[in-house]
Amino acid sequence: MSWIKWGIAQCMPIIDDSSYHPRFPFTSGHLQTMFPVLARPHPPVSFERERIETPDGDFIDLDWSRVGSDRVAVISHGLEGNSRRKYVAGAALALNRAGWDTVNLNFRGCSGEPNRLPRLYHSGVTDDLHTVLTHTLERGGYAEAGLVGFSMGGNQTLKYLGENPDLVPDEVRRAVVFSVPCHLSGAAEVMGRPANRVYMAYFLRGLREKVREKAARFPELDISLHGLDDIRTFEVYDDRYTAPLHGFDGAQDYYARSSSLQFLENVGVPTLLVNACDDPFLSASCYPERAARTNRNLLLETPRHGGHVGFVAFGGDLYWSDRRLAAFFAADQEMR
Repeated sequence: MSWIKWGIAQCMPIIDDSSYHPRFPFTSGHLQTMFPVLARPHPPVSFERERIETPDGDFIDLDWSRVGSDRVAVISHGLEGNSRRKYVAGAALALNRAGWDTVNLNFRGCSGEPNRLPRLYHSGVTDDLHTVLTHTLERGGYAEAGLVGFSMGGNQTLKYLGENPDLVPDEVRRAVVFSVPCHLSGAAEVMGRPANRVYMAYFLRGLREKVREKAARFPELDISLHGLDDIRTFEVYDDRYTAPLHGFDGAQDYYARSSSLQFLENVGVPTLLVNACDDPFLSASCYPERAARTNRNLLLETPRHGGHVGFVAFGGDLYWSDRRLAAFFAADQEMR
């Protein structure tokens, strides 16, 4: 296996000739986005739950999938997801078959039980990823690690790798992220368009419940629920709830400080970013061509189709994204 065989040309950090070429009707970004949620069978992978304590007195629930390897991948899910989502299970299954253990983290409040503190999760959280990664390496004695992220989890992963590269453990050798809104302000604007109302309704349903739970459990915070059901966009929700709960000066400050785009030039491990051109969640600013051309560690792959965390494939229990992930991790083995 070579870099070029897998479309990762050493002198071409932007891969616009992706191997993913779905047939009609899966050339629709919306169908790609919805089909896996509604129709994909759950990949056959088993998880073992572990709860760990965080330095600030909270907890994070992890779901392990082990094959007895000395290599491990930490997988981060997307907004209002969890470690049991089909795209997480597919990634875990592909990596297990390729000889990797996986630990699949649940963001705070996403494991089926409310977290202890007022803070929740958001796109810029990286301390929890570091806590999980260091715990994983210490507990398992792994020789090397990889990072995988989907959507919001991908933004967190990229931000973690680039905001303080010296903090990233030496065992981390590779990362792969899919469907990443690396410019949050642009993505929020796109998600506010009428064409995305169905997605916004889906996301906001879960987010509203989390706000209600926090308001009931922490009355001293004086979290107002007035008009909560009328919110239709991320910007309004983030301005009213995400920003004040997590120390940001409004939604735009949250977006500016949490977007991974500004940190991509500092990513120091080989990282594959796959954003489909027909992703209905992403703005043009979420395709960081300039960063990919200037940082040889960042490889940007832009399939024409794939939607948001879609990349549907038939003829097996793995999707194209699962196989692409495993191939990139396998390429790392041959390069060393």
